[in-house]
Amino acid sequence: MRRSASGASASSAKVSDRRQQMTSAARERSQVRTPILLISAAAWILLVIEPSGLMLPDHCPVPMLKEAVPSVSLNILLALNPYVSLMAGWSLMLAAMMVPLLTAPVRHVRDRSFAQRRVFAIALFAIGYATIWMTAGVMLLALAMLVKLFDSATALPLTLLIALVWQFSPFKQRCLNRCHAQPELAAFGRAANDDAMRFGLIHGFWCVGSCWALMLLPLFLSREHVAAMATVALWLLAERLDAPIPPRWRWRGPSKAVSLAVAQARMHLQRSRKG
Repeated sequence: MRRSASGASASSAKVSDRRQQMTSAARERSQVRTPILLISAAAWILLVIEPSGLMLPDHCPVPMLKEAVPSVSLNILLALNPYVSLMAGWSLMLAAMMVPLLTAPVRHVRDRSFAQRRVFAIALFAIGYATIWMTAGVMLLALAMLVKLFDSATALPLTLLIALVWQFSPFKQRCLNRCHAQPELAAFGRAANDDAMRFGLIHGFWCVGSCWALMLLPLFLSREHVAAMATVALWLLAERLDAPIPPRWRWRGPSKAVSLAVAQARMHLQRSRKG
């Protein structure tokens, strides 16, 4: 009887320890996930309030632009789309769509940093990441404006075709695989700062390689601009759940997210039947 009682108490102690570990792990995850979701939510709210910040206008006088000198046409487009306004809109778009993808890398930086320098290390990572995406934004916005300048009618179909081909390509998968990388980070001094910044730059580079084609799509939509952004953001978030696989030409979609959604639907269906 004493042995059985001691065994039961040991078992209950193990269960209690596991629960405490799970609670601690959940708390650690929430300390990363909650600020990230709040930043993204704030950006989405601003986009819903003012959705025209990053929409290239459909009402451009295209015939006039075609007849004008290219430099004059470009000046007209820049007048219709002020550079500062475009970059501000691009920053808001990144905050809404890309920040939720940073949960895993930010947690990696946080876990590899001492408590007194975690915020600084995460800030360095974010600066490196944002630098790459803002540079890419200049090029992607310029590309979108040039496409609008020369052939506005086929801009969206052409972009859809590019995104579809890129989705099939092994280069997309290679970029996705690299987005899962979690390199070793130094813990002390300047090496720690350099590693955090370098990780942000490298992660941003592969993230741009993975997402650039889909990020172009909302730029060519006017009325459905925010809805297109939300759709692309959900797709990008879902495909990050898939584990790395060998790169080759194939269709790739968010298979793990679909499996989880189907499993959840089955569970709810079974509960409703039992109820």
